[in-house]
Order: sequence, then C-alpha cells, then structure tokens
Amino acid sequence: MGEQSSSSLKKPTNIPKTESRLAMVRRARRINRELAELYPYAHPELDFVNPFQLLVATVLSAQTTDLRVNQTTPALFAKYPTPEDMAAAAPEELEEIIRPTGFFRAKAKSLIGLSAALRDNFGGEVPGRLKDLVTLPGVGRKTANVVLGNAFGVPGLTVDTHFGRLVRRWKWTEQEDPEKVEAEIAAIFPKSEWTMLSHRIIFHGRRICHARKPACGACPISHLCPSYGEGETDPEKAKKLLKYELGGQPGQRLSPPPDYPGASAPPLGAAG
Repeated sequence: MGEQSSSSLKKPTNIPKTESRLAMVRRARRINRELAELYPYAHPELDFVNPFQLLVATVLSAQTTDLRVNQTTPALFAKYPTPEDMAAAAPEELEEIIRPTGFFRAKAKSLIGLSAALRDNFGGEVPGRLKDLVTLPGVGRKTANVVLGNAFGVPGLTVDTHFGRLVRRWKWTEQEDPEKVEAEIAAIFPKSEWTMLSHRIIFHGRRICHARKPACGACPISHLCPSYGEGETDPEKAKKLLKYELGGQPGQRLSPPPDYPGASAPPLGAAG
C-alpha cells in the first residue's frame, strides 16, 4: 500500500441500513474486485507440494496459525511422506513432531485415521470430491474446500473465522453457522470466483480487518464497508496495525509464491 494508505483512501460510502439485496450484491462484487486489485498475489498460506500435504497441513491449522503449521510440516513430511507412512506412525512419535501446532493428540489421531482411510479406501490418493473428503477423520467442509480449491482446481468457499467475520461486517450475511454462511455467499458470486474470493477475504482479515481492532483508517475498501468505524479510523494509527507484508513483516509461508511481495517466514526455532 505504501504512501497511498493515508492519502488516497476513498471516503466511506453512505450505505443505507435497509440496503436492497441487489444493491448489496453489487457492493459485494465491487469489494471482491477491489480486493483483487489490493491482493493480486493472494494465495493459500500453507506450504504444500501435493494434495496429501495440503490436506494434512489444513487439519493441523485448526486453532493455530498457518505460520506455525508451515514451520512444523517440513520435519513431518520428511518422516511421513505418504499416507501409508503416516498411517503406520507410532502415535507418540507423530504427536511429538506436531506438538507445536497445539491439540497434538487429537490432531495425531485424525492424521493417522485419515491416512489409513486414504490407504484403505482411496488407493493412497487424496480424492477430488467433496463427498469423499468429508468421510475422512478430522475433515469437514472447510478443510475439504481448501483441498478442492487449491489442489484440484475445484471451486470452493473456505469459511474460516476471518471469512465469517468479514462477510458479516460487510453485511453480506447475518448467519453464524459456517455451512449457512457458505450457502449465502455462494449465491452472491459466480462459482469461478469462490476459491480466489476466499483467499482475498482471508488475506484482508489477517492484514487489515482484524478481529479486535480493525485498521479502518488504512483500509482501501472502507468506502464500501457498512461497519467502518468499528476500528481505528486515524490513518497513521491504523497504519501501525497492518500485518504481514502490508506492515513490513514476513508472511506465513516458508516457501511463498514467486509473486509474493513480502519476505519468507523463518523456519522453526529461527530468531525473529
């Protein structure tokens, strides 16, 4: 964002409290277009090289940061590169490797279970269908959509905490249940947009529109936000709240895509 963050932000639009659905849909699609300009490099923030790695990393990402997962998975995949290897893991050894991600006993149980299911039911391959993925231990719709969208190119919405928070702030939905949120947002956008929309919203939630103190005064889409003012509106104070590449800090991936404008995250145990 650079110097434009405080000088060229647009003034908030007067969004009526009784906005029609048509007006909301138009505003939602405009937000998506502007987020695409803001984050042309939006991407999944988990390191992976194949569908199995993405599936495992997504299961591990529950109740922790993608950064912590990315710092943990190199050692994990070096020891257990395939579903067959992970299915045969000694639970206590697997638990010790994934301990930094938290809830390691439950996660180890899920990883061993889903790996065994992949081995026994899917020939050791991650299936590319939602109805198959959700049969795996520890895999719900959110995880399945992450894998489908980013490993198989099948459009899906990733309704995590960031996604849910922002779409409610933007008044696209009032739903709290993730499946109901998914259904309502899916009705607003063409299917082809679902995966990238998810990345853009999650990027925005992590960098600008934070849970406790959104950086409203540094937000390039504040003019389209009916919740403008819930956070810090002073441009200079808001600028200090920006995170990751927008705040001059490393991203969450140890191996980010070539077009990522920020620095790579440090490996586990590195200083900083």
